[in-house]
Amino acid sequence: MISHRTAGILAGGMLLALAATGCTTVTQAEPTQGSAAPAAGSASAAALGVNEEARALLPAAFRDKGVLSIASDPTYPPFEFYDTDNKTMIGWDVDMGDAIGAVLGLSVEHVPATFDTILPGLQSGKYDMGMSTFTVTDERRKAVDFVPNLQGGTGIAVAPGNPEKLGVDPERLCGKKIAAQKGSIQSLDILPAFSKTCTEAGNPAIDMQFFPTQNDANLALTSGRVQGVMADSVSLAYQGELAGGKFELAEGPDFEPELTAAALAKNSELIPAIQAATAAVLESPVYLEMNSKWKLPSTVAITPADVVLK
Repeated sequence: MISHRTAGILAGGMLLALAATGCTTVTQAEPTQGSAAPAAGSASAAALGVNEEARALLPAAFRDKGVLSIASDPTYPPFEFYDTDNKTMIGWDVDMGDAIGAVLGLSVEHVPATFDTILPGLQSGKYDMGMSTFTVTDERRKAVDFVPNLQGGTGIAVAPGNPEKLGVDPERLCGKKIAAQKGSIQSLDILPAFSKTCTEAGNPAIDMQFFPTQNDANLALTSGRVQGVMADSVSLAYQGELAGGKFELAEGPDFEPELTAAALAKNSELIPAIQAATAAVLESPVYLEMNSKWKLPSTVAITPADVVLK
């Protein structure tokens, strides 16, 4: 599944390009103000309630302010995307953010942002947290901290029936036009590595095409400009359904399943509270409710033991 969205490291005051993957109106929509309880249909306030032990871990400034700002790239269903009003952000990450807020007794402001600007925004203090299906990588951990909440891997979207017989395997992609979202782990790591494998074996390189949003990459596939799109497998399957079957997830196992997490500024004072709140959500029925609501497979679920990275 999970958005192996990625991006380069910030040293000192230089820009962080770390980030993987995300309607194209991201910068036009206003922030969405969530309630302290998860959205209707995903969880109930009664099922969660404030966890006083987790709330006690909040820095005083957050207890006083009462609001947690969470940045997401709303071009990546089912994790974050706009509702039919093209203003309200919905999705799994939105519900999870609201659930964390409920546990901590905070309201949540969901802020739309392009994917590759979220991690730099955390470092500059623009956002409190980023939730956009960030894959946990060693490179990213040098610049930000993570609190895991799911796991999954990369898949490839193809035309119905997979006429090119593509799969998440270098041998099946050599010489093909394959798209991914800019800043994603697919664009930064996986596709370049696959292409190198092709050329080292004497085969044509992969014609890699990178797009600013996931929607743009998907449109390139449905318009015939590329032959496949690599991204989180769960999201691709869901997006294919939303597109009325204009593309589908190729059959086969996910490539290198990894933890996916909320991101925070390095050494943020919020980390202990977010870890405790996330563990509380994972232990509650709400977690499986959210997974079922957004049609995530059972294989993506993690346990509270996975929340604190080693």
